[in-house]
Amino acid sequence: MIWPERLDWFFGVNMGIYFDPKQPAVVPDGFLSLGVERFIGEQGRLSYVLWEEDNIVPTLALEVFSKTYGGEYERKRERYDDLGIRYYAVYLPNPSRRPKRLPLEVYRLENGEYQLLGGDTPVWLPEIGLSLGRARGTYLGREREWLYWYDKSGNRLLTPEERAIQAQERVTQVQEQAEKLAAKLRSLGIDPDAV
Repeated sequence: MIWPERLDWFFGVNMGIYFDPKQPAVVPDGFLSLGVERFIGEQGRLSYVLWEEDNIVPTLALEVFSKTYGGEYERKRERYDDLGIRYYAVYLPNPSRRPKRLPLEVYRLENGEYQLLGGDTPVWLPEIGLSLGRARGTYLGREREWLYWYDKSGNRLLTPEERAIQAQERVTQVQEQAEKLAAKLRSLGIDPDAV
């Protein structure tokens, strides 16, 4: 989770963004909206409807390049530009499929057109207050390259899975220290259970 303490953001995955009641939704692989309620109702959001979100346009749209070309560099980029989405990112998990493209391209909307930001990752996104980058890691037991969030100093933020592992490691360390202390007390003739 990006900001566990904040309630003014929402990250949608494969969710339709409805911008006009007469038009079909656009469905990015992922998007981040700032300034909206994080949780809505028991069921949550089934779609992102701009006129129900005070016309707050997502800040970031993300497309993951799939096996089948889906217009990630032209048609979708134009649609996100028309909506006014500040950042547009295209991630190629397998760069050999598009050798003339960078593995992660992040664009910023400036003067009505998307401009490619730096070619290396992580890429700082000031309006979001985080960087988006790629690195090798393990998620749900699968090791490969993934996209990650980074802080301003370039430190990769831990995933929920990594935070859980880290917390379990701390618990294990405390238990080991307690066992060592109990063994030391026993060696001194003191029953640790009686103390």
